[in-house]
Amino acid sequence: MRYTADREGHKWQESTGQDKLLEKLYGSAVGRCILRPLVSPVVSKLGGRILDSRISVLAVEPFIRRNGINREDYEEKKYSSYNDFFTRKLRQGAREMDMDERHFISPCDCRLSVYPIEPQMEVTIKNTCYTVGSLLRDERLAEHFKDGYLWVFRLSVDDYHRYIYVDNGRESVRRRIPGVLHTVNPVANDVCPIYKENTREYSLLKSEHFGTLLMMEVGALMVGKIENRPVMSHVRRGQEKGNFAFGGSTIIYMTQKDKVFPDMDILINSVDGIETKVQIGSRIGKGKN
Repeated sequence: MRYTADREGHKWQESTGQDKLLEKLYGSAVGRCILRPLVSPVVSKLGGRILDSRISVLAVEPFIRRNGINREDYEEKKYSSYNDFFTRKLRQGAREMDMDERHFISPCDCRLSVYPIEPQMEVTIKNTCYTVGSLLRDERLAEHFKDGYLWVFRLSVDDYHRYIYVDNGRESVRRRIPGVLHTVNPVANDVCPIYKENTREYSLLKSEHFGTLLMMEVGALMVGKIENRPVMSHVRRGQEKGNFAFGGSTIIYMTQKDKVFPDMDILINSVDGIETKVQIGSRIGKGKN
């Protein structure tokens, strides 16, 4: 069971069927044996093929009803598969994009937590301790974000699964870190450190207003690939960066010291272990200037 808050200060408990199932699987030795083959890349790729098939479209309507998804938020079209629906596009005007260059915005619809990157270079994400260096597999790069902030954007299965660039700038080459695909659901953290198990991909954005940003996408159970668009020489605030295929997924940002300051409600919620629900393109912090 976890708590979520909106930007108006309302808080509620969230517990989905997925949460309950994972609690049972991760809570027993038998359950973990069942999970072991399921998190392999081979099984994940097979699951991806099934969700790309035409017959998988039969699961779309039950999913919409079960999760209360508002069709009016999305472009009207006939879906060819479940993944075609899962990667659906918002209709124009469904979200308000904050274009104030002083405001740091969310790259996606998600539940957000923010953590200071302490001098010891260790951060706690969902009750599991990581060094920034082990997350990146690059201690030298980790030093650039010392005393900055680590932002964890957790997408649920009913969220919009496309994500954007949060500022104008130039993107570096991307580094992909292969790994065993493992659920990003917080329940998993009681047994294993999920971000060391998951396939992840990251790059740096030399942004116009927020210093150098590290952007990382993390795959999850039954997600065979992270679908990023090709790297371009220059990107724009609000431009689509990519999307996830089916499954709960996570985006991680790292910001440098004194370059970006989280909004106070999000920071306080994070200290209290409460995730803040935010929408793509909405303000979540402010730049130094």
